Amino acid sequence: MTYRYQRRYSGPVRAVILDWAGTTVDFGSLAPVTAFCELFARHGVAISSAEARGPMGSEKREHIRQLLTAPRIASAWHARNGAIDAAGIDALYAEFIPLQLAVLEASGVPVPGALEAIGALRERGIAIGANTGYSREMLDIVARVAAHHGYRPDSNVCATEVPRGRPWPHMSLKNAIELGVDCVQACVKVDDTVPGIEEGLNAGMWTVAVAVSGNELGLDLPSWDALAEAEQQRLAAAARNRLARCGAHYVIDSIAELPAVVADIDARLGRGEQP
Repeated sequence: MTYRYQRRYSGPVRAVILDWAGTTVDFGSLAPVTAFCELFARHGVAISSAEARGPMGSEKREHIRQLLTAPRIASAWHARNGAIDAAGIDALYAEFIPLQLAVLEASGVPVPGALEAIGALRERGIAIGANTGYSREMLDIVARVAAHHGYRPDSNVCATEVPRGRPWPHMSLKNAIELGVDCVQACVKVDDTVPGIEEGLNAGMWTVAVAVSGNELGLDLPSWDALAEAEQQRLAAAARNRLARCGAHYVIDSIAELPAVVADIDARLGRGEQP
């Protein structure tokens, strides 16, 4: 006789795990792009902001490696600098670190609505975790500025502190452990990049993609606000579609919409639905 045993978590959301740049701070996720473009320019290879954003969400050394495998960049790099191996990527990453540190001071300001949304989640007894492709020394700068503005996650995890960064689930699982959550179905991962959403899906969590404030649009807040409403709607719809295709359970424009999404997830969990 064959038996099948199936458990279903039906309690409330217990933890929300948030990305940093583009999700909770640094509207447009500009700080990493600035550093990557400068790094490659120093070696005679100009890359566009769109190219720099391609692997966004990845750990930063891995981000550099992926940029160097993009066909156009790889061709331009080889023509200017020759072949590059793992040691060369290590050297580029070492060069990247001070470039990134130099532009992080201005990137810790919370996006509009973030503090209010996180406050509403805390009022419901939900723990707040955060993770990032930044290293700890990079995050320390961003987190210090964010704390000055009132944002202090209960758990912070960096890609350099786990065996593998996004899209692997290690960071979100480490967040869950640090937050004392014993059921991944009770966790929600929120991110503005495809690797970040894949991280949450691979961890077995609910996922919420952020379309407007993050990497998909890549505009700072003044540039976004300056657009005509019709253009905003066009760009936002395109960003939502790209993120929906990666499998996110929900797609929102900014973290300001998150409390309503979490309430809906609570209701779905109560009906026995799972991520």
